Amino acid sequence: MIDNTYKWYPIYTRSRAEKKTQLELNKKQITSYLPLKKTVKQWSDRKKIVEEPLLKSYLFIYISAKEYTEVLTTPGISRFIYFSGKIAAIPDKQLEDLRLLLANATDLEVIDHEVSLGEKVLIKAGPFKGIVAELVSLKNKKGIILRLQNLGYSITINTSLAFIEPIR
Repeated sequence: MIDNTYKWYPIYTRSRAEKKTQLELNKKQITSYLPLKKTVKQWSDRKKIVEEPLLKSYLFIYISAKEYTEVLTTPGISRFIYFSGKIAAIPDKQLEDLRLLLANATDLEVIDHEVSLGEKVLIKAGPFKGIVAELVSLKNKKGIILRLQNLGYSITINTSLAFIEPIR
């Protein structure tokens, strides 16, 4: 029996094809989310603020099992991301948290390797209120880590330690 429930799935795109792939998915009326961050690019004669993907070659799609084939035939799509032999699904809450981070964070750093386990905390105040994260020490600074399940990515944000409380 085919599972007709809609879930968020990460997909891997060809290198530097995230935006074009999202446009192709939109043409097929497939809901997608491409997290973008603003960065300053320096050319020899000017600086320019550009939006580039937060997670290189990753795009999130909201589909049911009946749309897998339609997604794979989209130009720019390389493959689905698998975890333990199954197509990885991302919880809705994690995508909401990611959107909240991107809407409020100016100092955002992506770490593309696993971060050693730390203490889980709840952010209780500020723009990131309600996010459950892990606390780690990075280069003599304290940062909050939001781990994205099944992707191997972590996102570091800087916030006051007064805004967090340990989860026991």
